[in-house]
Amino acid sequence: MSPLLVLTAVIPGLLICYVVFRLDKYEREPFLPMLYSFLLGTLITLPAVFIEMGAFSLDQHMDFLLWLKPFLLAYFIIGLGEELLKYLVLRFYAFPRPFFNEPLDGIVYAVLIAMGFATAENLIYAERFGMETVVLRVFTAVPAHLVFALVQGYYAGLAKFQTGEKRQKLLMKGLGIAVLLHGTYDFLLLQRWLDWLFVFATTAVYLSLYYTSNFIREHQENSPFK
Repeated sequence: MSPLLVLTAVIPGLLICYVVFRLDKYEREPFLPMLYSFLLGTLITLPAVFIEMGAFSLDQHMDFLLWLKPFLLAYFIIGLGEELLKYLVLRFYAFPRPFFNEPLDGIVYAVLIAMGFATAENLIYAERFGMETVVLRVFTAVPAHLVFALVQGYYAGLAKFQTGEKRQKLLMKGLGIAVLLHGTYDFLLLQRWLDWLFVFATTAVYLSLYYTSNFIREHQENSPFK
């Protein structure tokens, strides 16, 4: 790959990580946990790609499920698979650690994990499809992963300061909404009946991004370090 193609694939995710780091203005996170979160996000693309390649290889044998294929692939393979992997990193790496000590940290680490994932995906697509696809993903898939991360991170930030069943419900709520959003986004891309739904999916991502940006402001206001 050319250096320009690599930079195009990598820079958007890194810029988003930097912006989120700067938004954590009251008690910023240490460098190494942020780096590990990003790297773990890149690593979980491997099982995700393996699972998705297996599912799409079976696609040719699912002609009898013509109308159901996009739904199954979008919600149960891509949406659930990718968001569950990101959730596991957030839940078992960042969430229990002492450095996760204010609500906004949920968003910070969720975004870092998601941007690691999106960056690795970009590099895979860059190798296979070239610059045009990567540029398209910069304005579609990368913001979509950001939206899903803001949702998971928001509820993880709430859950951190709860205990028992309430904590678990908040974590599951964040995961569930992220899976639903991710699945819906990919379903609109995978279906082949109405081409204009691709435009609707992209528009919905930016509307969701506007709405979920309120999550950042809410957690900033509730910081114990303010």
